[in-house]
Amino acid sequence: MAPDIETVLGPWAEDTFGVFGCAETPDDLEQRLPVVRVERIGGFDERFSEHPRVAVDVFAATADEARELAGQVRDALLFLRGPVNGAVIRSVRCDSGPSRQPWANESVHRRGATYTVSLRAA
Repeated sequence: MAPDIETVLGPWAEDTFGVFGCAETPDDLEQRLPVVRVERIGGFDERFSEHPRVAVDVFAATADEARELAGQVRDALLFLRGPVNGAVIRSVRCDSGPSRQPWANESVHRRGATYTVSLRAA
């Protein structure tokens, strides 16, 4: 059984981009910006591998910062292969590229994208 994708990619985002990575939006979001949130929203599992579909949201203080970081995350994910936090990433497909998403607090800018990650246990 492969590790939970949220515990694989959240820490990866922190290490790769020096931001706060999480599976749930923190209560103090505004004080932690920028933030990368990774949530499993679907996908399928096979006997020896998983193919979770994940929503990756970037939260930032400005629209430009959110756009730039979301693009960097997309580019890095598309090239991500090999061992990562207890899993082996086989491939990453961008299902829906980063786009502006609504957020209740107008001082927080959000960009969201969806990906399908193929992985197995390390």
